[in-house]
Amino acid sequence: MQTKRLIFKNSTGDRAYIYENSIVVEFGVCRNGISTSELNGGYKKNFKTAFNHYLSQENIDFLENHSIKDYLIRQSGILGIDPKFTTGLLTSAQMENACVVTKQYRNLEVSAITTAGVRVNASRAGDSASYYEENGDFQFDVGTINVIILTNVCLEPGTLANGLVTATEAKTVALSNLRIPSQFSNGFATGTGTDGIAIFSNSESDNILSNAGKHSKLGELIARCVIESIIEAIKRQVWITKESQCSVLARLRRYDLDINEFYNDIDNKEEFVKSLQVAARKQENVALTTSVLHLIDEVENNLLDKKIAYSLANSILENNCDDFCIQKLLTFWINKFLS
Repeated sequence: MQTKRLIFKNSTGDRAYIYENSIVVEFGVCRNGISTSELNGGYKKNFKTAFNHYLSQENIDFLENHSIKDYLIRQSGILGIDPKFTTGLLTSAQMENACVVTKQYRNLEVSAITTAGVRVNASRAGDSASYYEENGDFQFDVGTINVIILTNVCLEPGTLANGLVTATEAKTVALSNLRIPSQFSNGFATGTGTDGIAIFSNSESDNILSNAGKHSKLGELIARCVIESIIEAIKRQVWITKESQCSVLARLRRYDLDINEFYNDIDNKEEFVKSLQVAARKQENVALTTSVLHLIDEVENNLLDKKIAYSLANSILENNCDDFCIQKLLTFWINKFLS
């Protein structure tokens, strides 16, 4: 059996441990909260703990014949916590790669404990669905962003729901800042298909706040904690950073094409790829690529006429690009999506 390793504690006496492939948060005060989990999901009073659990392939296989709720109850027992007073989130991200961020302002304190994986399951709201559920039968996907949010103030159910919305929007900001592509469309991801959030307030506090939206300081702290923790958790889990995304090839990955069709016209493929790898990291080429892709996005969203976008994209390329490999690559993209 693993020993508990403390990774976080705050001013209200909450403590978070890594233990048995989970992060377990033991509350130091009585907490009410809202969770997206199948275990005590929705609004509930008297939470004593919350946990985020790494789901191994062995346990994914177990879920083929059991419900997620049953699995979470079983995991609660393994962790030695009462399933009646806890809620749990599941992920394929490693608990060792979690990030904890705390923000304070005067008497306000907010913390976010986050794990994040986005390579497999990143998606954009409105993308084609991955499964159809009927009578509890559905497919479990991997790749998840899970966030547990703690506040030191008292929030009523409506304010907690308000905070949940703010946190969800903040997640989208984090993914947008990293330019994470959807795996199911040409758009930027707004989350993954299996994200989970749990947000808790201190029901023992005399400081009762009425709003957790974007105009409120509480909402600001929630959003800043979520954005910062997701960006860092993604870095730790899948090594995607702002620096790694500053590449022509990273930006083009959002638009899925048969790249073999492009390379069929290249005589010396090995030499071309070597030159492309160098040119792809140049800031001016990333800027060019971003400009061309923005025009493609405008056409995809029916905001710009395709002929005008085609003409402008070619003009931008002709007047601003000196790298042969970048010219050839972007010309291929322009012809595929704008001609």
